[in-house]
Amino acid sequence: MPKPNILLITSDQQHWDTIGAFNPEISTPHLDRLVKEGATFTRAYCPNSTCTPSRSSIITGKYPSQHGAWTLGTKLPEEEVTVGDLLQEQGYRTALIGKAHFQPIFTKEPYTTLEGRDQLHNFEFWRDFHGPFYGFEHVELLRNHTNEYLVGQHYALWMEERGCENWRDYYSAPTGTMDESIQFSWPIPEEVHYNTWIAERSNQLMEKYSGEEEPFMLWASFPDPHPPYLVPEPWASMYDPDHLTVPQIVPGEHDHNPPHFQMTQQRNPDFSEYKETGYGIHGYHSHLGMTEEEHRKAVATYYGMISFMDEAIGSILNKLDELGIADHTIIVFTTDHGHLFGQHGMMFKGGFHYEDLLRLPFIVRYPGQTPAGVVSDSIQSLVDLAPTFLRFAGAIPPHDMTGVDQSEVWLAPEKSVRDHAICEFRHEPTTIHQKTYVGHRYKITVYYNQTYGELFDLEEDPQEIHNLWDQAECQSLKMELLMKYIWAELGKESMPMPRVSHA
Repeated sequence: MPKPNILLITSDQQHWDTIGAFNPEISTPHLDRLVKEGATFTRAYCPNSTCTPSRSSIITGKYPSQHGAWTLGTKLPEEEVTVGDLLQEQGYRTALIGKAHFQPIFTKEPYTTLEGRDQLHNFEFWRDFHGPFYGFEHVELLRNHTNEYLVGQHYALWMEERGCENWRDYYSAPTGTMDESIQFSWPIPEEVHYNTWIAERSNQLMEKYSGEEEPFMLWASFPDPHPPYLVPEPWASMYDPDHLTVPQIVPGEHDHNPPHFQMTQQRNPDFSEYKETGYGIHGYHSHLGMTEEEHRKAVATYYGMISFMDEAIGSILNKLDELGIADHTIIVFTTDHGHLFGQHGMMFKGGFHYEDLLRLPFIVRYPGQTPAGVVSDSIQSLVDLAPTFLRFAGAIPPHDMTGVDQSEVWLAPEKSVRDHAICEFRHEPTTIHQKTYVGHRYKITVYYNQTYGELFDLEEDPQEIHNLWDQAECQSLKMELLMKYIWAELGKESMPMPRVSHA
């Protein structure tokens, strides 16, 4: 039997409950099609609630504490063996179109960064460079989210090729001239938006590989719906803000939470003690600076960004059908981590291990192999993608990949090979350094050098309002979960060298 193609489609910072098949307030007909034709896993988790660590785990099959890119502003070591390297050994073509973010914006000697700010507009370089890059033999990259100044790389070149010589007008200073006061509705033409670029280039590569009758792994990596909240029309006006359920804080819910949770509810919180190196921390925000109208419009725009991305995903699905390779292609749709857009009185992401941030949309379609229309609560983790892809390609995952092979579960979603997920977040060793153990019912979060933590009963308290950490009647449960967490940490120890002899 020929080896299946692997198509990984990801969004960026998408809340798990933003697929129309499960949420009637949002329209995602093409993702709904994947739900209907594949298996949806409702208990999928990221290994870290920020981009670089989680994305690096996708390609290495390791946790951030193992592969080295443990927070934003770090670099995934280029000597790390990735799923792309190993798939190429199996005869696969490998490509990534869109956002990579394995490297920081800035770096210092002796480190270098190909994805850094200084390189973004070196267009002579990007015209000639398409890889290799972390196991992908072909890459076409972008770094910005919506109108951020980080626009450049292959995406900017494509805009010029499409005749959009004034592309800088749609981006903020220092590279562009767009009025930074513009909110929600982005004047960039839809035909030169990066969603269009990612779909177009992904389709052209799939056509090339299928014509050459070579199996491929293609990662179509969309930057949306990561803020800033901006999307072109008609998507910007697609949703009526007054008809959406807008998440709100429950009064008193942070009374028993760690201090940094409570500080997010201050208008001008002082997080200086959490920035001992001088670098900022993602996610330390509240929406207190937003009016109710602005909050509602932000949610409506976030949904519009997802719907526009869904339209581009539909183009990719249609191309698979047109090429006649859909039945022999494994599709996984997911995101790198979740998003807070008002839940618990918070916005964006960071060191808050709520389900809103850790839990992911996760769909697998493999026609004739994965049953269609199934919804499963079998626990998944992004760290499992690499070993699972390798197993489907006929390869044995290496010993130092600590993710779990989920191939058996993808073919029979009623099965399970995990009873927990581990999620990490680390800013600095002496500030926010936390790990979370998520089981089928309970989750527990511990902090380095701290006696506080979180314990939630996801069955009785799915919104995670009542922290049970200090509740007297829950102390035996806390000890049980702490032991399970310790066992899970021991279980994910990397063993790069197999034992080959008695002594």
